Amino acid sequence: MKVSADVFGAFIDCPTKCWLRAVGEPTSGNAYAEWVSSQQESYRADAVKRLMADAPPDEFDVTPSAGNLKTAKWSMAVGVELYIPFGSGKLAPMEPEGLLAIDRSSIIPYSAASLVACLHALERVPSEGRGKPAQFIPVRFFHNNKLAKNDRLLLAFDAFVLSESVGRDVSAGKLIYGKDRATLRVNTSALASNVRKRLEKLAALLSNPTPPDLVLNRHCAACEFQTRCRQKAIEKDDLSLLAGMTEKERKKLHKKGIFTVTQLSYTFRPRRRPKQLREKREKYHPSLKALAIREKKIHIVGRPEFSVEGTPVYLDVEALPDEGFYYLIGVRIGNGASAVQHSLWADSVEDEGRIWREFLRILEGVEKPVLIHYGSYETVFLRRMRDRHGKPPAYSTSVR
Repeated sequence: MKVSADVFGAFIDCPTKCWLRAVGEPTSGNAYAEWVSSQQESYRADAVKRLMADAPPDEFDVTPSAGNLKTAKWSMAVGVELYIPFGSGKLAPMEPEGLLAIDRSSIIPYSAASLVACLHALERVPSEGRGKPAQFIPVRFFHNNKLAKNDRLLLAFDAFVLSESVGRDVSAGKLIYGKDRATLRVNTSALASNVRKRLEKLAALLSNPTPPDLVLNRHCAACEFQTRCRQKAIEKDDLSLLAGMTEKERKKLHKKGIFTVTQLSYTFRPRRRPKQLREKREKYHPSLKALAIREKKIHIVGRPEFSVEGTPVYLDVEALPDEGFYYLIGVRIGNGASAVQHSLWADSVEDEGRIWREFLRILEGVEKPVLIHYGSYETVFLRRMRDRHGKPPAYSTSVR
């Protein structure tokens, strides 16, 4: 079984995704996942071209042999492929033709898992003293402007395979990311034990001929198997369809014999609240949400009262989280047929201040504006815009 960085990264996101990737399951299609993949590959290709253009020809190599790394003379290489067996025994270099093919009809032995690392780039630092070996620094490229914890673990995976392949400690790696090509040096030695523990769990997962229990999670929106998994979850009426439910809550329900949304829906019992708690917000009931799904109705807990003393201004904003850039402010003023709607667009980061000022001018023309929005996303937006582009005028504006 080949365990590449892609399979390792999938395991961090979701065990089911990892298993499906490892066995070569056809994807069900996901436009966003395909876009992310194309952006990443394009960024990597461009970064490699830049490295080749900046490095002297005699100090640069392309796809060097893994067996000659110790005697290499170059300072930078790309396309380095490493293969080592991973199991309960000792790790040692291994040739690609020795890798075992996937056989769905049989259990894959734990010791047959083989690690495959395709390094984006590899920097070689000559030794400072006689008799000391050169240092190797793996490099990974990410198109994102903000790094996630998983990105560091993928680099640590490269360093782990490289370390076992050359028989030397690889204590550091580099991440080059974002449109500004920022560079971050990562202490890969500190992540080595984390990588090994995850690899042991991953190898145990892949030793099973059947996929793990399906659980939908937040990563599903960016997964190429989203449609497949969601369809199976619907067929099973799985509890993970309720996005607000934690893993701990699901396990607790499983112990009670509740495994489906329909079963959970029959457990909701409306109760009269004590007088001292009637003014406090009602807690979230997954069973009520399950009931609403089963009956296809909207249920409201308590008697919510909502009054607007002024002109309602409905606010909705959109942003690119990776860049922290707000590109759209949607505003709807008033109710019914008399409502007026504005869509304020920013084509670049520089335009963000412009649409913020346009938004404030719109509010200036509204009598007693009351901002109405759902959740804390817009509240964060208002705070950030105030800090970035200045406070609104001194007139009073309520926020709901």
